[in-house]
This record gives sequence, structure tokens and C-alpha cells, in this order.
Amino acid sequence: MSFDRRRFLQTTLTSGTALAFGALGARPALAAPGGFPDYRYVRTLLTPSQLEYNPTGEIIFPCVRGVYDKLSSPLGRYYLYYAPHDAPGGICLAYADRLEGPYTEYANNPIVKNDWSPHYKVSHVSSPHVMWNAEHRELWLYFHGENTTTRLARSKDGIHFTYDKTVLTTSMLPSGTTEASYARVFRHDLPSRGARYVMVFMRNDTTNHRDIGWGWSPDGRDWQFAAEPLIDHAAVGAVNVSGAHLLTRDGSTYVVYHTDKSSGGNILITEVGNDFTRRNHLGVFYDSSSAAPESGRAAAPCFGTDGGVPYMIYEAGDRLAGSIALARG
Repeated sequence: MSFDRRRFLQTTLTSGTALAFGALGARPALAAPGGFPDYRYVRTLLTPSQLEYNPTGEIIFPCVRGVYDKLSSPLGRYYLYYAPHDAPGGICLAYADRLEGPYTEYANNPIVKNDWSPHYKVSHVSSPHVMWNAEHRELWLYFHGENTTTRLARSKDGIHFTYDKTVLTTSMLPSGTTEASYARVFRHDLPSRGARYVMVFMRNDTTNHRDIGWGWSPDGRDWQFAAEPLIDHAAVGAVNVSGAHLLTRDGSTYVVYHTDKSSGGNILITEVGNDFTRRNHLGVFYDSSSAAPESGRAAAPCFGTDGGVPYMIYEAGDRLAGSIALARG
């Protein structure tokens, strides 16, 4: 084994928590762009038809968090958040003792509804992203509803949430912005901006082409946002891009995100650097042709580790007609 391969096997990723790359079995792993693991589909974790709470026959936007070392009496070692998108949506929870499952649906889903008096009453809430805030020892939930608004709620147990505030609306972005949703937030220092957190999200405008926007914050609550997109759809040859997630490797920072099915339905990767000034588009991170149970689209990835092995959990199949699937590095 060469020195470079050893270094690759020792790579650490971060997506809110450290992700260590471990043994992969007899077949050596290929290196995805940037030297990340080559993820391969393993199994389907959640299918709408098998869920008790299933108002619309579709689910999207998984977010997995290891809670065994954070919560005093968790239902399982891992919490998997997801949601239907179409009205009424609803933020949902499933839990398991292994990242590969099996997952148990929480009995009282949804844990956040589209009507939360006196804070809001909207057609739907969706796209949950949960971040562990070590300073407050809380799980912070970012979610959208309507598509123009991203909100924050906070929890000590990952189940019962207290509403905090609106953190992003289209009015905070350039004129002509029509959507600001599908946000994920990460602990990431930007000293030049006085920031300790970064947000990546989908933004749409009157041209009806979706890009990846971004913002920064000192505390995860109050945000500033860039006028220009972080990932321009045209720069990567796509009609639309969405579902962004931050990863780091070898001292640099990357964004992974998906294209719409008409643009290939793949998950792509771009190096943005630790200060977010680079735009090094590296190509396909995960090929949708291997995105079982339905090939043709892989979307909204999140990442975790179990027993030293890296995993990616993502949407597999057509938008609003797919399942939540798991791939292993």
C-alpha cells in the first residue's frame, strides 16, 4: 500500500461531527473526487408506504445524528430526521442503534407541524436539518415552511422542540429571489467575517433556475448572506442544483449537492476552500445510476459514521416519489 493510500484511509470528514474512514473489506475503495470514499448503495432505510405517518406518499431530506454521546436517555443511538414535502409536510423522526438500521418510526410523528401557534401557520414544513450545538448542549433544527422561509427550533432531547426564530427569508436576499429553503448549518470558522457557523441552502429567482446560496453567523441565529450564489447552476452544467452539504478533508472544505434529474440526477462536489473563495468544480461525487432502489436520481445527502465506517444517507428515486437510502464507503 502506498503512502498516499494510507493517508486516504486515515482521512477524517466532518459534517457537524468527526467522521472516521475505516476498513472497507476485501475490495479496495476507489477515491471519489477530492479523495473521499467511494460510496456504494447498501439498502433502503425508509419507504413512505411503510410509515404510519404518511400524509402524501413521499418523504425527502434525511438528516442523521449520533445522539448516544449527547442525550441522557435517547430512544436509540442514532436519530434520523426526515419529512414529507407536500402539504401538510411535518418534521419526522426515526431511530436506530446502528446507522444501517433497522429504523423505528417515532410513534408521535410529526414532531413539528405546519401549524405552531402563535409562531406560524403555513401550508407545509419540511427539509429538517439538525445540528448539535455543543455550546448550548442542544439539538438545533433548521426547517422550511413556506419555501420562502427557513426557521430554527431547539431541543434538549431531540424530540420536543421550542420555537426560536426565523433565520432566513427571501427578503434577506437579492431582489427577485423567490425561494430560500433546504438549508443545512455547520460549525465552521470564518474569522474574516467574525463567523462560527455557515449555512448552505437552495435559492431560486425569477429565472426559475435553482442555485446554492450561503450565509455566515457568529451564533447560528443571526445571519448574513452572500449576494452571489456559492454554486451557480450554469457553472456545473445543470438546470437546477440543491440539497447542499459541507465536508472537509486534508485542510480544505467542499460542498456536495445534487442536480435535477434532467441534468443527470447525480450528486456533485465542489471545493470552496476554508474561506469559501474557491470554486473548484470536481465533478460527480455519487452516480445516480447506483442510487437504488430507483436509479436516475440521488439527492440531499447527509453523512455519518458507525464503527469507523462512513455512510451516506440520501434520497433515492424521483423527486416526491423516492425513498431514504443508505450507501457505505
